[in-house]
Amino acid sequence: MASPFIELLAPAKINLCLHVLGRRPDGYHELYSLMCPVALYDRLRLTPGGDVDRIACDASLVPADDTNLALKAARLFKAALSAEGHRCVEGVHIHLEKIIPAGAGLGGGSSDAAAVLKGLNAHHGHPFDRERLCSLALRLGADVPFFIDARPAIARGIGEQLTPFEGLPPLWAVLVYPGFGLSTAQVFKGLNLGLTKSKKKLRYLPFKNGNFSATHHLHNDLEAGVGDHFPVIEKVKRALLEQGAIGSIMTGSGSVIYGLFADELGATRAKAVMDLGLMPGQRNFVARLLV
Repeated sequence: MASPFIELLAPAKINLCLHVLGRRPDGYHELYSLMCPVALYDRLRLTPGGDVDRIACDASLVPADDTNLALKAARLFKAALSAEGHRCVEGVHIHLEKIIPAGAGLGGGSSDAAAVLKGLNAHHGHPFDRERLCSLALRLGADVPFFIDARPAIARGIGEQLTPFEGLPPLWAVLVYPGFGLSTAQVFKGLNLGLTKSKKKLRYLPFKNGNFSATHHLHNDLEAGVGDHFPVIEKVKRALLEQGAIGSIMTGSGSVIYGLFADELGATRAKAVMDLGLMPGQRNFVARLLV
């Protein structure tokens, strides 16, 4: 007998490099980024049935209303099915167990939305191919298409132009959520493009040999502006490096800072030390890179 519900895992992501190349005429920013999913997951349970789409979430800071991306994804999928001539498309109840911190630069909301699209597509017998799913995903947000495949990729444009990347070693990360989230829109609004030299750097560091080097490639153009207002970013970076991280940067528009480690043992030991000095609201995680 088929299960009455669909269980899904939605991974987080980190940006191993993030270069902002300039502002586009549409107000968005042109990006060049190497993104990688990591084994830190939100858990979703979809229960199809009824006429109404609903969402419940155990995290107080995550909206359980029409602004939630996972709920938007369910409604967008149903609208697309109806447009294809499918009648009697049932509703769905989404229960979201939120593990990935919100406003952290880890893409949790985008990953949840992609998981819902893929889960409902499977439930309805795969009416949409990957290309169509990615098209729907982009309507929900620039990061959502990345999570349709959830594999390392170089992202260009506003993040929607994805090229699979095979040159990542099996590293581990210690992720430090400092106790507060940040608004992506506000971080980009405060970006001083005059202080970045991304175009010059990219001319010489385009992963020519297909391999990633933490020493040469770890970079985030958004970090300096955020760090000016939140000195804890640099403090956490130094602490991770002192615990043996190969390199450490902020991911996305923040607020999470991560350090890369060669193996699980090194990452676990580093997290144990970081746990000794927890600040209010701070949460530390160990996760392997999904390469």
